[in-house]
Amino acid sequence: MRNSESLVSPSVSCRDVPHIPMKLLLIGDIVGKTGRRMILSQVPDTVERYAIDLVIANAENAAGGNGLTHEVMDELFAVGIGVLTSGNHIFDKKEVFEFLDDVPHLLRPLNLPPGTPGHGYVVASPGNIPVAVINVAGRAFMPFQYDDPFRAVEQVLESLPTEVKIVVVDFHAETTSEKAALGWYLDGRVSVIVGTHTHVQSSDERILPQGTAFITDLGMTGPRDSVIGVKSELVIQKLRSQMPVRFDTAQGAGQFGALVVEVDDTSGRAVNIHRIFLRE
Repeated sequence: MRNSESLVSPSVSCRDVPHIPMKLLLIGDIVGKTGRRMILSQVPDTVERYAIDLVIANAENAAGGNGLTHEVMDELFAVGIGVLTSGNHIFDKKEVFEFLDDVPHLLRPLNLPPGTPGHGYVVASPGNIPVAVINVAGRAFMPFQYDDPFRAVEQVLESLPTEVKIVVVDFHAETTSEKAALGWYLDGRVSVIVGTHTHVQSSDERILPQGTAFITDLGMTGPRDSVIGVKSELVIQKLRSQMPVRFDTAQGAGQFGALVVEVDDTSGRAVNIHRIFLRE
């Protein structure tokens, strides 16, 4: 990427694992037009560089900074993303109700009330290897009254066929403690658990003792010079005045937050993990 600064963390790996066929690229919350531009410019090169088998990205803010449209969804799938996850903003664009049920590789939080449109998990098949992707939301400081995320993931795990060894969880949550707790709870039972929602990338990527790759938050793929994607002056105005302010998505230079995880498809254990952060 021209005229860019990059930060790629050192790989963290588990040794003595002979088979490492599956490589996953997980991308943090895509925000607005700048985020989509970064996706278009970075995903093809990253997929080629790391020989990625499956790309998973959070797209709940991809259309204008809030929600998702069919046109934007098609654009993201066309660049090579295999599964789109989301969070509390997935319903912000009302047109999403027209297609959410019909697109199994577009997920909304699993732990919503029964009858909610859409899908909370999907089993993708890159290279004919089944990979379950689960999208779940946290409860602490979140705008909706979500069901218990621990129980919701547990129920999906119990229902998966035995041949599904690789399981990825996007935990869309606010607090670091809730994300860490779910990570430890699922250690050894899922391959990867990544946090989304805060738009700030954490530097705690690791493989937990039983083989689950974990990071508290993937960070944002969107406008670099902003307050978590919003024009900074508007956020400052709201915080100082305590009055309602329309939040417009920032423009300009972008950033790209992601994680590459290698998983042994015979055991479902993560064997290598490293974090990527690129800035224009």
